Parts: sequence; structure tokens; C-alpha cells
Amino acid sequence: MGQRLSAAAFSLPTTTTRLSLFFSELSVPLDVPYLDEPPTPLHFYRDWVCPNRPCIIRNALKHWSALQKWSLPYLRATVGSTEVSVAVTPDGYADAVRGDRFVMPAERRLPLSYVLDVLEGQAQHPGVLYVQKQCSNLPTELPQLLSDLEPHVPWASEALGKMPDAVNFWLGEAAAVTSLHKDHYENLYCVVSGEKHFLLHPPSDRPFIPYELYTPATYQLTEEGTFKMVDEEAMEKVPWIPLDPLAPDLTQYPSYSQAQALRCTVRAGELLYLPSLWFHHVQQSHGCIAVNFWYDMEYDLKYSYFQLLDSLTKAVVLD
Repeated sequence: MGQRLSAAAFSLPTTTTRLSLFFSELSVPLDVPYLDEPPTPLHFYRDWVCPNRPCIIRNALKHWSALQKWSLPYLRATVGSTEVSVAVTPDGYADAVRGDRFVMPAERRLPLSYVLDVLEGQAQHPGVLYVQKQCSNLPTELPQLLSDLEPHVPWASEALGKMPDAVNFWLGEAAAVTSLHKDHYENLYCVVSGEKHFLLHPPSDRPFIPYELYTPATYQLTEEGTFKMVDEEAMEKVPWIPLDPLAPDLTQYPSYSQAQALRCTVRAGELLYLPSLWFHHVQQSHGCIAVNFWYDMEYDLKYSYFQLLDSLTKAVVLD
């Protein structure tokens, strides 16, 4: 008969750590690499999508007239009277953990010209404003801008065999921050003006990144200009990451010290390929303008591996 494995030989925490480190050593770069021109569909799929590796691509947007046109004055002249959905928060963090709640932003419909007034210091509004509604808000709310760019990224669409699920427009203050999270999309993030600062973690870092369940709540803006949190009683608890990767509490979350963060800045005219399931935390320069294309991910063997890693991590936490 075969020799039985001892409990120590199959320690669940050790197994998840080894799986994570093995994957990281195999396919996670030390830095986000740059490409000087867009890849062919074959090279994009083979070299970046299949191994689930990010890259920053220069000269991918140079044919967009938006690169020359899109400025705050241009937006004011072209779509200033258009009402858009605006996320409003007291501290710039929308969809983030605050205390024992997962808090979503207050949402207001405002003329874009008013948002521009706030960005340029000509008007004041309580809290921090961020145009960030992610349900294809570019074609649905600002269709006048569509002629300034392509409706998709042709080489990515060909490589992925599909058109994007959503095309999103982003504009906000420097104080607007996207908390650490992951998406089930292949994300092509295009900066048109200003710059975005990304902190990334590969999916293999999941054993070191804490999740907890939180009661969902939404900010409400009172008539006095203050914010209050109102619980969403009809919603189930939300799993979210409580850790701030810019100032991690390693006493509370010591495993995070083993995570491998990559930092990169995406500047005007550059495109970040952010693979599906990569954790990302995002900051920006004041008045940064960006567009991103979300392509639904393939639920393939790679996805199954990360689901296994996620399940093992949860088992370790519950043990």
C-alpha cells in the first residue's frame, strides 16, 4: 500500500501559499511591461490574454481625435448641457468599506458643465465628485463624444472574438479613489488626458488578500450638505476587501506582506491591458479623462484554477 500523507504534508495554508507562489513565479512580471505599438490579435491573445499578464501599450490611441480634442473646455462646449450620473462621496471612496459597512456612493444627475465648474474651482459641491457610472455610460449618456474615438479596440475584439460588453467614461477629482477589487472582465483602459495610477495584484495573490462580509449601505446627501449612511436592508451582505493597499494594517492582516503588488502609471495616449480577475486600486490626476472597454472573460480552465484558489483560501479562513 502507498504511504499515507501526514497532516503536516497537506497543510491547507501551506498548499494555498505554494500554489500562489508557483503561479506568481511562472507568469507574474516584476513590473508591468510596455509595448511601443499595438500587438497583432494573435500576439495579444498568445502573449498577454492566455497567460493573464498586464501590459501598457503606447501609440494604440494616436488615431483617436479625442487625444487632441478632449479637454475640460472642449467637454464644456460639446456636452456641457448634458446631464450625467455622478457618484458623490464624502472622502472620494465609492464602493468601499467604511467601518462595518460596504458603502456605495450617493448618485446625482448633474449637468456636466457643473462638474467641470467644480473641477476648475468655479463652484463648490459637498464631497468628492466622480463621473464613473459603469453601465456603458459613454454611449448612453454622452453619445456626442463617440465620433472622437473608436467604438471598440479592433485588435482586442478580434483576439477575444467578441465586442465589448461596456464602454465607460471616467472624469473626476484627484481625491476620487477606486478601492481594491477585481472584475470578471478583460479591461482595456485608455487614458485620454491626465494620468491614472494603478496598484495591481495578480489573482494568485488571493490567499494574502482579505475578504469580509459587510452590510451594504448607501451615502445620502442631506439638505445641509452632510452625508449619512443608509443601510440597504433588502440586499444581502457584500464580500469586499477591507484592506487599504497604500497603508496596509499588517498587524490585522499579516498575510498581506506576502502579496506581490505591481504599480504603474498610465499616461495620456496609453492603454493598459488589465487582465480579468486582477485586483486593482486606482488613483488619478485632477480632471483626468479616460475611457475603458470591458470584454467579458472566458470561463475556462484558468478561471477554474482561480476559483479553486479562492475556495481553498476561504477554507483556510474558516478552519
